[in-house]
Amino acid sequence: MSENNPMKLTLKGTPREIGVQHGRALREQIRSQILIYEAMFQQTSKLAWEDVREVAKEFQSTLKILTPHLLVEMEGIAEGAELAVLDIVALNCRSEIALGKFSDGCTTLCWRKNDGARVLSQNWDWTANVKKNLAMVSIEQEGKPKIYMVTEVSGVGEAYSPSNLVNIPLKLLQAGIVGKIGFNSSGVGTCLNAIRAKPMLSTKLPIHVALRLCLESSSVHDAVQIIESLGGVASAQHILCADYTTALGLELSPVGDKHLTEDASGIIGHTNHFLENRYVDEPAWLSGSPIRLQRLGELTKELIDVGVNGEDLTAVLLRESIFSDTFNLPQAICCQEDPSRPITNRSSSLFNIVMNLDPKNLGAEVVFGRVGSGEEGPVIKMPW
Repeated sequence: MSENNPMKLTLKGTPREIGVQHGRALREQIRSQILIYEAMFQQTSKLAWEDVREVAKEFQSTLKILTPHLLVEMEGIAEGAELAVLDIVALNCRSEIALGKFSDGCTTLCWRKNDGARVLSQNWDWTANVKKNLAMVSIEQEGKPKIYMVTEVSGVGEAYSPSNLVNIPLKLLQAGIVGKIGFNSSGVGTCLNAIRAKPMLSTKLPIHVALRLCLESSSVHDAVQIIESLGGVASAQHILCADYTTALGLELSPVGDKHLTEDASGIIGHTNHFLENRYVDEPAWLSGSPIRLQRLGELTKELIDVGVNGEDLTAVLLRESIFSDTFNLPQAICCQEDPSRPITNRSSSLFNIVMNLDPKNLGAEVVFGRVGSGEEGPVIKMPW
């Protein structure tokens, strides 16, 4: 596995079988991941792993009631990796436990083409040292759409601890997590923006579980309906969800949601702050988030002004005209690490994904690395 040839993992079967395959294939990576997150939680949130497990125990009870099939999958992952199930549950609610203290920013965009099809796209920002460890995963389940996701894995790393974390390269992965950024065979796609806000309620769905539920849905309408029927999400986050006919910016929180619709040009753009959801306590977080959003609006308007529409709206165009933009570095759309920040809170754009949700031409292009930097990898197609 390398930056240019990421791991491709295919999982299929019952929830337990999918989980066991996942756990066995990434056993060492999951164990390494827990050590890394243990260090990150202690440094950013002052939580020992046993404290993290206690919160995970609350979510375990929630998952047993709300999404038993995904809890069974997590139990399978734990079995395959020879770990306790609470370790896997903790990985899947890491965003809720950290409450935004892990600095995963992002810029997301959905654009309606003239023929009505939606193009869904994102730069995903996270710790730069993991860029060699990104992977693509497919999941096949009976009676549900096939899922294609981009997530993180890593090779086996040394056992990190809080005391030596600042002195060594940080290798991070998300092996063991059941939902992320991607699309399914029904043409439903998801992107994610982290939001730092309170409160957090462990009686509701972790955001990565909500993402998985979206990717198990046959339409945006069904995705929204299933999340709402289960009582909503546990923490404030933004999911940009689209299919061929519909796009919604889901500003979700445990105390109330807002849904953003397309503007007159058929666009929804989002960064790392809520635009309409005022139900939560959202302190200032990433100062560059409003600047990125404004810049995103300027760049899309420039494209509209020169007549971009319909088949002109390609992945190449979006990468070259928008997602490679470096205005306001280091907190640009094409984000760059800020060496003044603690190592656990440094981010850069690790991959770009552009998903075409037209059922006649369904698929995605993924580029690993900072697009436009000259150091990014080749274009990789999904499905592969």
